[in-house]
Amino acid sequence: MNNPTLYPRFSLAHLIEALQDTPVVLIHGPRQCGKTTLARVVGNRAGYAYISFDNDVLRASVLADPIGFVADLPDKVVLDEVQRVPELFTALKVVVDRDRRPGRFILTGSANVLLVPKLADSLAGRMEILRLHPLAQSELAEKQPNFLEALFGGGFKAKQQERLGKELAERIAAGGYPVALTRLSSRRRVTWYRDYIETLVQRDVREMARISSLDVLPRLLTLASGQTARLLNVVDLASPFQLSRPTIRDYVTLLARVFLLEELPPWHNNRLNRLVKTPKLHMGDTGLACALLGVDASALWADRALLGQLLETFVFQELRRHASWQDDPITFCHFRDKDGVEVDIVLEGRGQRVAGVEVKSAATVTVNDFRGLRKLKESTGERFAGGVVLYDGEVTTPFGEKLFAVPIRSLWDGI
Repeated sequence: MNNPTLYPRFSLAHLIEALQDTPVVLIHGPRQCGKTTLARVVGNRAGYAYISFDNDVLRASVLADPIGFVADLPDKVVLDEVQRVPELFTALKVVVDRDRRPGRFILTGSANVLLVPKLADSLAGRMEILRLHPLAQSELAEKQPNFLEALFGGGFKAKQQERLGKELAERIAAGGYPVALTRLSSRRRVTWYRDYIETLVQRDVREMARISSLDVLPRLLTLASGQTARLLNVVDLASPFQLSRPTIRDYVTLLARVFLLEELPPWHNNRLNRLVKTPKLHMGDTGLACALLGVDASALWADRALLGQLLETFVFQELRRHASWQDDPITFCHFRDKDGVEVDIVLEGRGQRVAGVEVKSAATVTVNDFRGLRKLKESTGERFAGGVVLYDGEVTTPFGEKLFAVPIRSLWDGI
C-alpha cells in the first residue's frame, strides 16, 4: 500500500477557500487523522509559521500571558493542538477584533470545540470550523465521490460492478487512520491502534477531565465497539463497572469530544408519532473498533452479526466524510419506529430534502429490505429525494420510484 499521507485530502479546497475570507480557520478531528499534515501543506505553500502546543514550554507561555503571546505571533501562523490551551481562544478574539484580515490563523484541535460552547462562542463570526475525518475510502481510491449527488439529485443508473466479498471485511478492519494504514500487517495495525488509545486517554482525556479511574475508558470504548450501530444503552454500558449510569453517560460524552464515539440522533417527523427517540451509537472509525474487539478481517468475515454492525458504522462514517466536502450542510439521523421499522441512516440536505440509506452485508436485496425506506418516503412526501439499500452485490438497479439497490463499492468507485 502507498503511504496514505500522500493521498489527496478532499477538504483541501474548502480550507483554501475559507482562508480567503475568514480570519481564523479551525481544522478539528481525532488525533492522527491528518490535521497537522493538511494544515502544513497549505501553510508551507503560503508562508505560515508553525507552532505546536504539544510543547510544554509554549503552553506555559500562553498560560502566563495569553494576549501577549498572540500579539507577538507572526502575521500568518499554524497553531497546532489548540485544545491544550483553551485560554488562547479569548486572546485570539481580542487580536482578531483589532485586525480582521482573512487567513491569519490556521488552528488544529483534537477535541470537538462545538461540544465546549464557551470556546466556540468566543470566536463566533470570526472562525470557520472544518471537520477532518480519518481517510475516506474515496480518498484512498483517489476518486472524488459522487454518491451524495446521485442520492439527492438525479438518481442512480443501472450498472454492474465487481462484488467486494472478503475485501469488504479487510477495508472495515483496516480503518482510515493514515499512520495505521502504513503498517503492512493487521497485527502491526492493531498494535498501533491500541497504543493510540493509551496515549489519547493518558494525554488528552486526562487534561480535559479529572477522572480517577482512567483505566475505565479503554474498557468502556471496547464495550462501545461491540455496541456500534445499536441504540445507545447506558445501562448495558454501565453494567460491568462499579460506576453510576450518569457517570458512564458523562464518559460517553467525553469520548465523543475526542471523536472516538459519535451519537446519531433520532429522526423526528410530525406525521409519525411512534418513533423511537434514542440515539444510535457509532464508533468514529471501524479499524479502531476491530482492534479493540480483537478481530481481524478473517474473524470479522466469519462473524456475520458483527460484520453487519461494523459495516453500518463503516458506511455511516464514509458518508459523514463525503458530507464534510459538500458546499451545503447535510445532517444525519436514524429512523426507527416502535414496530421495528427502521432506516439506518437518514440524511437531510438543502431545502429540507430527505434521503435514506439502509445497509446490508448480504449479496442480494429483496423488496422487504425497502420497508423502512418506503415508510420514510411516504412520511416525507415531496421532500423525499431518494432511498438506497447499499449491499455487497454487483448490480445497481431500481426498486420503485426513487428507490435503488446499490453496491457498497459505489461509495468510492463512482456511480
